[in-house]
Amino acid sequence: MANIPRQKQPCREPSGRSRDFKEVALGFTPEQAVLEAKRCMSCKKKPCCNGCPVGIDIPGFIELIAKRDFAGAARKIKERNNLPAICGRVCPQEIQCEFNCVLAARKEPIAIGALERFVADWEADHPGQGDRVNVAAAVKDRGAKVAVVGAGPAGLTAAADLAKYGYMVTLFESLTSSGGVLRYGIPEFRLPKTILDRETEYVKSLGVEIRYNILIGRTITVEGLFKDGYRAVFIGTGAGLPNFLGIPGENLNGVYSANEFLTRVNLMHAYEFPVYKTPVRIGERVAVVGAGNTAMDCVRVAKRLGAKDAMIIYRRSAREAPARRAEIEHAGEEGIEFRFLTAPLSIEGSDKGEVRSMTCMKMELGEADSSGRRRPLPVKGSEYTMPVDTVIIAIGQGPNPLIPLTTKGINTDPKNGEVVVDKDYMTSMKGVFAGGDITVGEGTVIAAMGAGKRAAAAIDRYLKALT
Repeated sequence: MANIPRQKQPCREPSGRSRDFKEVALGFTPEQAVLEAKRCMSCKKKPCCNGCPVGIDIPGFIELIAKRDFAGAARKIKERNNLPAICGRVCPQEIQCEFNCVLAARKEPIAIGALERFVADWEADHPGQGDRVNVAAAVKDRGAKVAVVGAGPAGLTAAADLAKYGYMVTLFESLTSSGGVLRYGIPEFRLPKTILDRETEYVKSLGVEIRYNILIGRTITVEGLFKDGYRAVFIGTGAGLPNFLGIPGENLNGVYSANEFLTRVNLMHAYEFPVYKTPVRIGERVAVVGAGNTAMDCVRVAKRLGAKDAMIIYRRSAREAPARRAEIEHAGEEGIEFRFLTAPLSIEGSDKGEVRSMTCMKMELGEADSSGRRRPLPVKGSEYTMPVDTVIIAIGQGPNPLIPLTTKGINTDPKNGEVVVDKDYMTSMKGVFAGGDITVGEGTVIAAMGAGKRAAAAIDRYLKALT
């Protein structure tokens, strides 16, 4: 129904939310969800589905919402997506499914992500009416054990799908809780941990066993997993090796990688200090280098932890910033300062080795580079120094190197350390598969989930061929 305007997902007021870690977006009401669903044109070619890495039947679940069959919509989503409450919150729908929506030409695509979130949350509030049942019980037991390494988005997805195929799946996680980057990298105000725990319980309900505090490559080797009777192994350990700028002063006290900063806050509960004994040094002025989603998370966390001035330093313009538009808008509403077309040159410290200031240079944009974005060029004579107390480097991460370093026979790309896989996600070691950030570098949650899903299907084909 083209005369219905796109429904806007309500959010908490910036003045209140910027001082706590409660969720910012509030989600659709049933009435809003039904109205938004009625805007869908139910296109026969379903172009929106082409933008979904896990292949959800998007018009199918939206049609069920329009009919107020929320339970049916939950079941429809779960046919392809095991983590809808997470995807509805953190997926970049605007460059994927919503980008391909025919209504995007009018700049009002269907709010697919908000509808997915609504369905997932409705299902959680109405036990027994959706798909929270042991699906694996209805699947034929294939009598084979499969190990999944890493309980992040790729690993959780692969484990759930393998269980649905009928395999006995053990998911090995080095940390004390599930989620990987979903838990340590995304703040509570964007993805509450209760949501992550809820989705993990669904994966476990499929028959997946999760073993925590086990570091594959150290506690148990990959070869040891095969000796223990596992017929195949999927590696989804993500990207946990932070990148740095290579400028003077990065070793000063008060300089964090985004990985360390967010892990202290999210996984180790620094935001609940002194209840949790994990203090984070902030100071009054915090500079975050980078403009991706991780950078936005860092700067908004810093503001909530008490920074008087929290700013983004980015060498390109706002147009080239890789963060989601919604995250940039939310940051701006919360009082974050943006210093675009600015590049850090050095970080200066006190006699005690603590961060005191940062020297930057203004930039201007030239021709496009290999990334497709305009290349930042220095403006001669534009250097200036500003006082800062904390610097957070948020310019991306490389693949976790532990398993390739401790396992003979798994080839990696010599340039970037990414694990090399074939078209079926198998590594150079027979029976060992990999997917997600460890094979392609830091990417989106839903892209990692798509890789986990495709790898699970490839493992199923592989094991069937062995019997």
